[in-house]
Amino acid sequence: MVLLGVNVDHVATIRQARRTYEPDPVWAAAEAELGGADIITIHLRMDRRHISDRDVRVLRQTVAVELNLEMSLADEIVLIALATGPDMVTLVPENREEVTTEGGLDVVGQSERVGQAIRRFDDAGIPVSLFIDPVEAQIRRSAELGATFVELHTGTYANAHYADERQKRLAELEAGTGVGREAGLTVNAGHGLTYRNVGPVVRRLEPHELHIGHSIVSRAVFVGIREAVRQMKEAIDRAQTLP
Repeated sequence: MVLLGVNVDHVATIRQARRTYEPDPVWAAAEAELGGADIITIHLRMDRRHISDRDVRVLRQTVAVELNLEMSLADEIVLIALATGPDMVTLVPENREEVTTEGGLDVVGQSERVGQAIRRFDDAGIPVSLFIDPVEAQIRRSAELGATFVELHTGTYANAHYADERQKRLAELEAGTGVGREAGLTVNAGHGLTYRNVGPVVRRLEPHELHIGHSIVSRAVFVGIREAVRQMKEAIDRAQTLP
């Protein structure tokens, strides 16, 4: 069974557009759970552009399913994560000027820093996922450093305009999934997935978890978060039953 992690960051994005108190991502998380979310995902960015420190604290106190904290390797954020104690953390690259995460973490190039962070979280009993591109060297280094999970970056697949390119990107993700499992990692996937493109990822990768945010929040504008999550769960379940 593929688990669904619902990222509620963009509920906070709407709130921050007016710098007010609503809509509250804490409420959104509760509605997402009622819709069937298996995991609530939030990204505490260095610039606090959407999720705030308060959100992290309150969500840790109120989320009944697993809480996944996406975060950079910045010391300040690492300390907040250790103090908060989410059920898991996902280490991601972060640039201040980016609109959204633009690619996977360079685990090979930052091995010492990534390894140090993994050890700190391991000592605290918090499993670590690394958000990476489906590149064999990155995947194998993630396993060597002691990560529990990798989340394969599906953005290039999601942004592909033509069928041939989509199939090529899916093949890369499928190959990366095989490498990850061979290396002893639990393989997740996410970024840019929608109701229309999630099916092939489910069927070809059979990931442990999918982490989806923007598409669900976008649909929630029209149907509500509970229903939007339910529809995504339905799309994932339907994909698992197709031949």
